[in-house]
Amino acid sequence: MQIVIERAAGLDIHKQTVVAAIQTPESRSTRTFGTMTRELEQLAAWLLEQGITHVAMEATGVYWQPVYNVLEEHPFELLVVNAQHFKAVPGRKTDVKDAEWLADLLRHGLLRGSFIPERERRELVRYRKSLIRERASEINRIQKVLEGANIKLGSVASNILGVSGRQMLAAIIAGEEDPAVLADLARGKLQRKQAAREQALTGKLGAHQRYLLAEQLRHIDELEERIERLSAELADRLARVPADAEAVERLDSIPGVGPATAEVIVAEVGTDLSRFPTAKHLASWAGLCPGNRESAGKRQSGRTRKGNPWLREALVEAAEAAVRVKGTVFQALYQRLAARRGRKRAILAVAHRLLVVAYQLLQKGEAYREVGADAFDERQRVVTGRRLAKRLQTLGFRVPLEPVT
Repeated sequence: MQIVIERAAGLDIHKQTVVAAIQTPESRSTRTFGTMTRELEQLAAWLLEQGITHVAMEATGVYWQPVYNVLEEHPFELLVVNAQHFKAVPGRKTDVKDAEWLADLLRHGLLRGSFIPERERRELVRYRKSLIRERASEINRIQKVLEGANIKLGSVASNILGVSGRQMLAAIIAGEEDPAVLADLARGKLQRKQAAREQALTGKLGAHQRYLLAEQLRHIDELEERIERLSAELADRLARVPADAEAVERLDSIPGVGPATAEVIVAEVGTDLSRFPTAKHLASWAGLCPGNRESAGKRQSGRTRKGNPWLREALVEAAEAAVRVKGTVFQALYQRLAARRGRKRAILAVAHRLLVVAYQLLQKGEAYREVGADAFDERQRVVTGRRLAKRLQTLGFRVPLEPVT
């Protein structure tokens, strides 16, 4: 097999050790280093001394990041490789053999590096999402405490931490027990359910439950403050890069995609899409397209691959919102697919379409233009007409197809 890279190195990375194997025309050797910064600098010096030009490492959790941070300051061509792309022969696996196998594959040009976007903004976006998840978990804990006290606030209020819910919870924590007084704190549409509110707010709340509610609300307030600070930091960083700020504004114009989702797309994908030749490549990387598994001429599982879980989750949430916007192509796509394929597959298809549209907007630098809910019918006018006419004929009607001028 032809050697493409003469001086290559493979790194098998763990929490406390890094096994480095180098392959050059003169020799092959292996050494083990620690993962402290000073030890990683020694690894970089050794690779430079051996004249290494290309380094491949496995994407092992977050342990590859310290190694990458040190080596990217030196003139190496770095490849972070998906573990599925270089599995060795079973039964012959050691740290040294893994490193040597990586170096051998890299030297023959058989490895493909993973896509690594700008990491600073991505880490901020992901941390904000983690805080949002933590906030949702804390809200569920409040709901659990209320249920344990026979208070069914969640049965009459869709958002127990809305304006009405907050005031009721504050009164409950302060010691108010009269259901009528608590029900009178309702605002907006919730005021119409007076009798239901009083029944839902009739319960038996103990002192320890009031204490838990107070602590949980305080925790939620702290999380909301941290989320706001993170959002402000992200907005400040976007303002420093006008191209990224314009990209977020462009993506925000897509139905269902809000500013937060647009920031996730820009942070996870970036604005330079040269890494992805087509929108299909991007959808495959994000895990928003059917899986490809065939054996003996038979199509087996069509499950989607894992892809990028952060981008995928954000787009699925955006799809849930997009299908509720009337008169859009996304709602029409959902309605066409949900009846035959089910709701979950339809939502995933809408998320795929959102990503395709985002790719086109970022590539062309244009604003979103809505094509309308009848776009599918216009595209397949003749086919749709024949199908509907055939259906009417099976019901006993004769329908001549004549186009309206």
